[in-house]
Amino acid sequence: MACPPLVPEAGFVRSMMAFVDCQAATLGAGGYQALAAPGSALGLVLTGFMTLFVAFFGYRLLLGYGLDLRSGMFAFARIAIVLALATSWPAYRVLVYDVALRGPADLATTIGAPSSLPGAGGGLVERLDVADQAMVALAILGEGRPPVPAAADANQVAQATQTVPQPYPGFNTFAIGGARMLFLIGAIGGLAAVRMVAGLLLAIGPLFVAFLLFENTRSLFEGWLRVLAGAALAAFGTAIALGAELALIEPWLTDLLSRRTADEWLPAMPTELLVVTIVFALIIVAMMYAAARIAWAFRLAPIWHAGSNRVIEAIRGEARVATAAAGAGATAAPATDRSRAATVVDAVAATQRREAGQPQPAGVQGGRGDPAGPAGRPQAHGGRPHDPSEPLAPTPLGQSFPRRTRGRVSASAGRRDRRS
Repeated sequence: MACPPLVPEAGFVRSMMAFVDCQAATLGAGGYQALAAPGSALGLVLTGFMTLFVAFFGYRLLLGYGLDLRSGMFAFARIAIVLALATSWPAYRVLVYDVALRGPADLATTIGAPSSLPGAGGGLVERLDVADQAMVALAILGEGRPPVPAAADANQVAQATQTVPQPYPGFNTFAIGGARMLFLIGAIGGLAAVRMVAGLLLAIGPLFVAFLLFENTRSLFEGWLRVLAGAALAAFGTAIALGAELALIEPWLTDLLSRRTADEWLPAMPTELLVVTIVFALIIVAMMYAAARIAWAFRLAPIWHAGSNRVIEAIRGEARVATAAAGAGATAAPATDRSRAATVVDAVAATQRREAGQPQPAGVQGGRGDPAGPAGRPQAHGGRPHDPSEPLAPTPLGQSFPRRTRGRVSASAGRRDRRS
């Protein structure tokens, strides 16, 4: 076996944690190297992903959807990150492996040292093992027996009669053993669970790194990264909680063992020890839940979707400009197609109709399409404005060009007559 088996003489907690750490480290490193080896299944999947990504990128350029500088830089950055993390073990080890497995211990040392937490400077597992051995010795000694009072000693008689009875016979023995069980579950279970989860995720890391290339599969990479970050944060929180627990129970266990060695009766000790271990087990569970909630809030979408959103907006902007240009061209086409001669003919015809009192056709200045008429004066037909919904009366035969009944007097002639 790559990892040593349990050695009873070395201590249960120390042997168990050494085995779990070795398994997690071996699983993470060995699994990655097996998947990233040339000719493996992951190599074929990665080659196919890279081919599809380059093909889609080329088709987009062929269809005329050009990319700006930012989008192009994001695309090439994704390719570089995938190739570096999925095929290079030195880069993966520095950026991901060491951060996930060794980063929590370094962070706990940095934060716990100013608070003087036990195990902050190293040796947390060894101190947990010493506390476990103290609990074993305390379980052997038990809570003790009440002293047999003499007939003349009234204080001892009162102490013996005021002792709180156990909930059921043998509860104190169960409480001492249950306290040790909860202590081991919180210490070994908390650290071992996050270590094994991190080792498994590190082993299959290259597969999830390859999902970073495409928009539809990028959520898988984000989920893998969130769980890995949650495991690292949970390992850090568990180490801090265990250090706080050691700071409480180490001097307490030392005092209890010294008192029990002196054959002192401790009737409240089993219940108190059980309550303390339950409380810290709940604290460890709360630390894991808080780490999971923090990691779940991580989102990669606002960073990586920016380039794609800019491409989509550019494409939509080009479509809107093309639609507006097409509409403007369709509106302006009739005006550009009309010649100057046709415009003159329409103006002469409009003048003749106006003099004849006929309504102008729509679209001709001064007609029904232009109710203001010449000089901005509204046109009247029969003393009232013409209703477009009413049909036009036919012009009597022979009156298309009626004879003028009065002379045309200009404004200058009127002023000359008034001066004279």
